[in-house]
Amino acid sequence: MADATDRTFPVPAGLRWSAATAAFQIEGARGADGRGRSIWDDFVDTAGRVRDGSSAEPGPDSYRRSAEDIALLQGLGVDRYRFSISWVRVQPDGTGPGAAAGLSYYERLVDGLLDAGIVPFPTLYHWHLPSALEAGGGWLARDTALRFAEYTEIVGAALGDRVKNWYTINEPVSTSLQGYAVGELAPGRQLLFDSLPTVHHQLLAHGRAAEILRGYGATAVGIVNNHTWVQPATDSVADQTAAHVYDLIHNRLFADPVLTGTYPDLAPLGVEMPVHAGDMELISASSEFYGVNFYNPTTVAAAPEGAQVPFVQVPTRGVAHTGFGELWGIQPHALTAFLTDAARRYGDRLPPIVIGENGASFPEPDEVSGPLGDTRRIEYLASHIGAVADAVAQGVRVDEYTVWSLLDNFEWADGFTQRFGLVHVDHQTSKRTPKASYEWYRALIAEAKSAEARS
Repeated sequence: MADATDRTFPVPAGLRWSAATAAFQIEGARGADGRGRSIWDDFVDTAGRVRDGSSAEPGPDSYRRSAEDIALLQGLGVDRYRFSISWVRVQPDGTGPGAAAGLSYYERLVDGLLDAGIVPFPTLYHWHLPSALEAGGGWLARDTALRFAEYTEIVGAALGDRVKNWYTINEPVSTSLQGYAVGELAPGRQLLFDSLPTVHHQLLAHGRAAEILRGYGATAVGIVNNHTWVQPATDSVADQTAAHVYDLIHNRLFADPVLTGTYPDLAPLGVEMPVHAGDMELISASSEFYGVNFYNPTTVAAAPEGAQVPFVQVPTRGVAHTGFGELWGIQPHALTAFLTDAARRYGDRLPPIVIGENGASFPEPDEVSGPLGDTRRIEYLASHIGAVADAVAQGVRVDEYTVWSLLDNFEWADGFTQRFGLVHVDHQTSKRTPKASYEWYRALIAEAKSAEARS
């Protein structure tokens, strides 16, 4: 087992420490206090969409048990907590005035964190699109970015006096590619490359939200994307070309506009983004940080002739994998490679990086009688923190590291079959039991802070 104090892996000095969750995955209380309906309610209510047929209820039930979560965070000693705000708790139909009950919940959460000495670091959008807006086109429609701005105004007015650090949009790549292109996630559409206007509208929503939040006193605002290190399966020209295309649509399509103000060349894909005058200036306005979620490398081969897309993902050779299967390979140096490549590619246009999510699921029991010895998760986290340190040693500025996740939660289309948490959750009773990884992370944070104080 990797020991937080044995220093067999490097830990960057001065790193802030955090843990993360998302509203739909932990809150439960689907019908409470006028909460509206989201695309994920529609998705889980459609037979066959969720692997185990579960509906996220009650799960951790954090809407009613947030005080327990704050106590767990305080016990960890984290600097910050990344959580998300549910759009449909604030605006049940995605339009109109804010709902008092929903806003009050997030005000209580923020106040509780501040009282515990933890900086609240909310995400405005973690996939909780109101169903009414999806019916009007969802992220395919430019109007959704305008509605998002109105939602941001409501949240900013309610919380801006206490919250100074914000994520705007979480993983737009997942919404665009898995939600609208291939249908693996909500809203479950299968538009392939016709889904790509959703990229621009999410980035536009980010730009508008950042502008609004700064008007309410925010001091750090940024977007966070799921990024991956893309490798060709072989040295063949076909596989290298396939890897280039995959890197283009998974990584550069989302990072380039935010960091350079331009989209990469999409002409070979037959795609033209729906850009209006002034959009790119808004999207690329300077950010205080750039958020990177990282889980695994991606190995890509050329697709068979006649396939609808020119690439196919294949297992990364010679590496173990997490409970998500063989495509979720464990290769920590891939994180170092991505971070150092981003620093070279974007230079001084790249602001400080925040690791917004990093973690792993492994098969674990639904019920436990005591702390679970999750050695493989500890090894995964230790090796990836070491990978961040390697990137820092090569000149990449990384200010924060965030474990996904504080709690075992509803893992989207995989339901309750995947467990990422530092804390085990019985999804029937919502009972929380810290795992060995919780104690390991607590000791790591304490030792890192102690070492910093001594230096």
